[in-house]
Amino acid sequence: MSDYDQRTGKSKEFYHRAGKVLPAGVSYGIRALPPYPFYVDRAKGVKVHDVDGNVYTDYWVGHGALILGHAHDNVIAAVSRQLPSGTHFGFSHEKEIELAERIVRHVPSAELVRYTSSGTEANMYGTRLARAYTGRNKMLKIEGGWHGGYDSLHAFVSRPYGRLESAGLNPKTLEDTVAAPYNDLETATKLAKEHELACIVVEPVMGAAGFLTPEPGYLEGLRELCDDTDALLIFDEVITGFRLGMGGAQGYYGVMPDLTFMGKVIGGGFPVGAFCGSEDIMELLDHNKYPNPEERSAHGGTFTGNPVTMVAGCATVDTLKDGKIHKHINRLGEKMRTGLQEIFNESKHPASVTGVGSTFGIHFQKEKPSSAGDTAKNDLEMTRAYFQYMLEANIIYLSPTVSHSWISSPHTDEDVDAYLEATEAFMKRYKP
Repeated sequence: MSDYDQRTGKSKEFYHRAGKVLPAGVSYGIRALPPYPFYVDRAKGVKVHDVDGNVYTDYWVGHGALILGHAHDNVIAAVSRQLPSGTHFGFSHEKEIELAERIVRHVPSAELVRYTSSGTEANMYGTRLARAYTGRNKMLKIEGGWHGGYDSLHAFVSRPYGRLESAGLNPKTLEDTVAAPYNDLETATKLAKEHELACIVVEPVMGAAGFLTPEPGYLEGLRELCDDTDALLIFDEVITGFRLGMGGAQGYYGVMPDLTFMGKVIGGGFPVGAFCGSEDIMELLDHNKYPNPEERSAHGGTFTGNPVTMVAGCATVDTLKDGKIHKHINRLGEKMRTGLQEIFNESKHPASVTGVGSTFGIHFQKEKPSSAGDTAKNDLEMTRAYFQYMLEANIIYLSPTVSHSWISSPHTDEDVDAYLEATEAFMKRYKP
């Protein structure tokens, strides 16, 4: 029996119970930690307590949504004030205006905002709007880019690129989706000239591939390409929005998209998504200006603008706005990336580090990847062994096959030091 088995007996019982009512015993496949997931009892800051009393330092922080950590006092206070007044109205209210005002104030491309309940929906409604605005159907995405479960973008996500990514996907929904590698402006240009594109959809920093960063001139080149071909440039900032700074990746890199998709941080730990852009594009959602459904881009959703989410989002943005937290987490991110690379440089096992700001990704391969395709060289056996080692050291992130993590405001220098010490110990002890 492993150490993990010995100290997670209740979680093992819960897993058997879950298997009777949840497919694979989980509500999301990536949470199915081997040999079974631990079950969380409570979380505060960046410390997660499981049902067996184990405490983990969390670098997953709610899929990256919890930039302030779990149960931040400001968020809890805002939500507690809201709850007695109602959890869901289904009518218009001031809180949805207040969060939109904050997004417009800080996000360079945002003049008007519409909410969704997830990043997937933001991508779905936002790309529909792009097609409506341009009158075109073709979309270019980036290989390895994850934009949620929306059918037309659920393509070219995993290797080998171009295969059907899920049973039940109608191939007809994918006919107008083409893809190019990240940081490959030449291929994107070639495809843009071959097709009349409605839009190019890109994560400015590629999340699922391990926080790959744009090479100098890449995002600027995509902006110029869209200008030259009358396509819309879309930044999926579900991850980077309010994480790389108040202006997100577009503020950080100084490149303005036509539309921006958001999620995670703007919900303060509650379900959320949003898409925003210039007035001339977003007005196509306006039923007053476009009463004919054939001319208007449709959008809706039961929980759009949910008041609890809105107040949590406002509390989060207000807590971030003075820049002190970004300075703190970005410094820790740089310390982590530098420390990891120093450890890897001294190791006999090849490894590299990617990331920017408060993000970091670890790749057990010699060369730092610049596209999702490059990550094919990653040593998966070592990646899984590293995850298991860190888990037993009470350090947690997801997933076992992709080592990427977020730093949030409650993380400390001591937390980073502990992470680096555990990594150094693993690199010295690991034997293939």
